[in-house]
Amino acid sequence: MKNLQVVIITGLSGSGKSTALRALEDIGFFCVDNLPVVLLPKFLSITLQSSPKIRQVALVMDLRQKTFLEKYQRIFERLKEQGYRIKILFLEAGEESLLRRFSETRRSHPLSEKSSIMEGIQTEIKKLATLRQMADTVIDTTTSNVHQLKDTVQKQFMPSASRKKMLISVMSFGYRYGLPADADLAIDVRFLPNPYYVEKLKNLTGHHRDVEKYVLNNEECKTFMSKAADMLNFIIPLYEKEGKVRLNVAFGCTGGKHRSVVMANQFSLFFQKRKFIVHTTHRDINKS
Repeated sequence: MKNLQVVIITGLSGSGKSTALRALEDIGFFCVDNLPVVLLPKFLSITLQSSPKIRQVALVMDLRQKTFLEKYQRIFERLKEQGYRIKILFLEAGEESLLRRFSETRRSHPLSEKSSIMEGIQTEIKKLATLRQMADTVIDTTTSNVHQLKDTVQKQFMPSASRKKMLISVMSFGYRYGLPADADLAIDVRFLPNPYYVEKLKNLTGHHRDVEKYVLNNEECKTFMSKAADMLNFIIPLYEKEGKVRLNVAFGCTGGKHRSVVMANQFSLFFQKRKFIVHTTHRDINKS
């Protein structure tokens, strides 16, 4: 048996295949959209030989490829015979739901060049009937929104016992050097007392015990930390429910050496106590 899990995402146009692909990418799958089915054997062979760290691959394949219908069955069966662990995920939705989605996005159906969108949908259903029967999993997305579909797909391919807690990246930074481009939450702590104006603290950083005491012993700081903790306790479960697997939280002060460093360190401990995977960086701590 090949040490590579392969998920083929296929199904009806407009049923949510791109959403399903992103959902698998978020849980660690290497993802490719619209790979020609004739290239699949070569792609898997190269992946095994040259990228041993890749253990999970997801690929979207559908009628956008002209030769897909005539080639897929023989190729999938041959790969299974060669020991590849291939699972077919087939997405579908009701005809009226698909028609509405195409109308809302103003996209054309791949089989409606010479007919109406509804006729294209009905033709595709017939053409993919055999593939649907081959599928290991069929998901009807008629009543699902993007977040619900994402959650359904992730539960299907990542059992709850192996689910990881959200990775939380905590950063301190200085507004003098600009906002971090990847911050989901940027929290301005320039309202806190500034150790820079205390001569004996000026040349230290937020890692130093004296700077930490100076910042944390302030009543406004204590109130802020309590209210910020309440906010984070409220929103993080909602992010997780949405399927978010990484959250970037940044604390900023003027230069990024004192107050923001203290806050980043304190909230890193806050997240660690709640069993999150935490990565802490101090972007501007060594800048003059």
